[in-house]
Amino acid sequence: MCSSYRRHLLAAAALLALAAQPAYAEDAAASVANVDEDGEGYDGSPAAGEEIVVTAARSILPPSALPLTVDVIDKAALDQQIAISGSVTDAVSALTPSFSPTRQKLSGAGETLRGRSPLYAINGIPQSTPLRDGSRDGFTIDGFFVDRVELIYGSNALQGIGGTGGVVNQVTVGAPRTEGFSGRVLVQGSADADVHEDGLGGKMAGLVQYKTGPFDASVGGAYDKRGVFYDGRGNPVGLNLTQGETQDSRSWSLFGRFGYALSDTARIDLIASRFQLDGDGDFIAIPGNRATGLPTSAVRGTPPGEPAASRTESVALSLTDTEVWGGNLVTQIFWNRTHDIFGGEIAPISTFQDPAIAPVGTLFDQSENRSRKYGGKFSYERAIPGFQGLTAILGFDALWDSTEQRLIATDRTWVPPTDFRSLAPFGQLNLALFGDTVRLAGGVRWENVEMRIDDYRTLASTTFVAPRQSTFGGVDVSGGSPKFDDLLVNGGVIFEPLEGIRAYASYAEGFTVPDIGRITRAIRTPGVDLDNYLDISPIVSNNREIGLEVKRGPLDASLAYFWSSSDKGQLLIAAPGGIFDVQRLRTEIKGLEINLGVALPIPGARVSVGYAHLDGRYDSDLVPDGLVDTDLDGTNISPDRLNLAGSYERGPLSLRVQTQFFLSRTFTGRIRDPRNDFGGYNVTDAAIRYEIGFGALSLSAQNVFDAFYIDYSSDTRLPTDNLSFFAGRGRTITLGWDYRF
Repeated sequence: MCSSYRRHLLAAAALLALAAQPAYAEDAAASVANVDEDGEGYDGSPAAGEEIVVTAARSILPPSALPLTVDVIDKAALDQQIAISGSVTDAVSALTPSFSPTRQKLSGAGETLRGRSPLYAINGIPQSTPLRDGSRDGFTIDGFFVDRVELIYGSNALQGIGGTGGVVNQVTVGAPRTEGFSGRVLVQGSADADVHEDGLGGKMAGLVQYKTGPFDASVGGAYDKRGVFYDGRGNPVGLNLTQGETQDSRSWSLFGRFGYALSDTARIDLIASRFQLDGDGDFIAIPGNRATGLPTSAVRGTPPGEPAASRTESVALSLTDTEVWGGNLVTQIFWNRTHDIFGGEIAPISTFQDPAIAPVGTLFDQSENRSRKYGGKFSYERAIPGFQGLTAILGFDALWDSTEQRLIATDRTWVPPTDFRSLAPFGQLNLALFGDTVRLAGGVRWENVEMRIDDYRTLASTTFVAPRQSTFGGVDVSGGSPKFDDLLVNGGVIFEPLEGIRAYASYAEGFTVPDIGRITRAIRTPGVDLDNYLDISPIVSNNREIGLEVKRGPLDASLAYFWSSSDKGQLLIAAPGGIFDVQRLRTEIKGLEINLGVALPIPGARVSVGYAHLDGRYDSDLVPDGLVDTDLDGTNISPDRLNLAGSYERGPLSLRVQTQFFLSRTFTGRIRDPRNDFGGYNVTDAAIRYEIGFGALSLSAQNVFDAFYIDYSSDTRLPTDNLSFFAGRGRTITLGWDYRF
């Protein structure tokens, strides 16, 4: 551990130790969510003293019993952040210092948690498409139907494939509590600082819930029309027509939950949702100029082809029982389908270009990604008779995924149809000692993966490497059914000398597959046999973490230091033409997170500070030697960040002001482009809400001071691409009315 980290740790530990001395009788949990029998949240206010259950942890033990960094964004905080920014992903980013600043686009490519890709899930159902990562998994449900967001930091295999950076689990609204009808209505309108007509947006959403005896139902819909975004100088923010946009778009979201209580402890639930976001296609992009600092912009026009769009449909059936032979049973089967359309282009240098079809520079094409997955999850948890303080979990997960990416204008296969199968039994133990002062936790998961790809031929492509242009014909690739398996272990120790004060140390392994589609479509060497192609072998990441938490009286504080590594990680490397390829190289990441929240002597007032420092390096040698020598760039790791916030909540009034400081960063190493160095920026948001007796009125402002800045992702990658030099969104005002009955 370097000396700078040691100084940070010692200073923060001393601060926490001093602050922890007073004892208060207040509830230590700063954010508590209601849970019903199946572990999912109720839609409503939490009950006092109710213990939180983090369903993503696959255990009914409280978070304090787990050697993990766990955060829960409750309904009130989530709605407040969504009113400011408009999406769950932006809400998570704003409240989580080690999460990347979002791109404010439909695609989340390059957005990371602790320097690695997070796994997005809805009620534990993975939303990612691991075989061809379209990076749309952050937009698969409207936040109106999300009751809370559970964050588990760091690599772990709790939810199966994915989650090398952590898990972002969106728990949907739960069953109604009271007999009869209840529900919620939300109406919002938004505008930029200068109230441009094409920048106006609006949202309408409603949820109706009904309960009679053992049966309950929740049905709702949401419609969101987003206008054009404007930057801090009053100019339209540039559009990424290929990857997709949230601006100049509209989305529809449908949600249904139907439950039946089989007994006092057993319950069955059917949850279905459909989310669709379509670009309006009213604007075209105008190149900026990186040399002069002029960002990409937009003017009215009709882009070629179909506008980028995204659709996700999901159904899950669960059966839970908290008293099966003295233990807790959770079972779930699910089906999920995604259909993503990416914008098209005519470009002289592009993977789409094939002179056998049309002269280079004249061929238009665009792609669509289709993925379908289904699977099941089973877990059973109970205390072990005869062994005081010992709790065990046994479980089994299964997942099948089929994915294909096609070029729809010329009816060509870009990523061949690929089938994926994962079978994974697992077991966990948790032992409480000395009156719960010490806990030992650990477990194993055996991940067994098989992929099947038929023989295929890659596309022809045209690239330009100065001083000449080259055209590569497609090559034949022998398909196969490569199989991989690994035993993933985790373990940790927790020490809680006083209630609300705990220290922990842990080790956990995460497991995922690389972006198979990017790899298989980029093969240019004849004679490749996928059964023996190492580039598609899984990514196994090792996460080590030590932490200290204090949740006593007015104080809610945490400190965590972590370091992770993977021998064959996945890096996105820019190729000619703006296409990102996958390279499998050793990566090492380390980081420090500090969060401090304090309730002030003023009733209802609270201030908080969050800080994250991340370092990431990889082996960049032409012949890799296993030694890391170059910093991860902005495509693969987030900047250091400082979050400051103040809030007040008392009676009918609540308000919050928050500032995010994204700190400058210079990338060093064997491979470095100084044009990718990051200058830093800060953004301040504010929100106020007042109960008026017939619902509540809210007024939110994103980027209150209308600061002009180039977003982190644009500033740190593709230094010669003037169509990908995006400014961040300027001041945006949202007025809303929220009524619950």
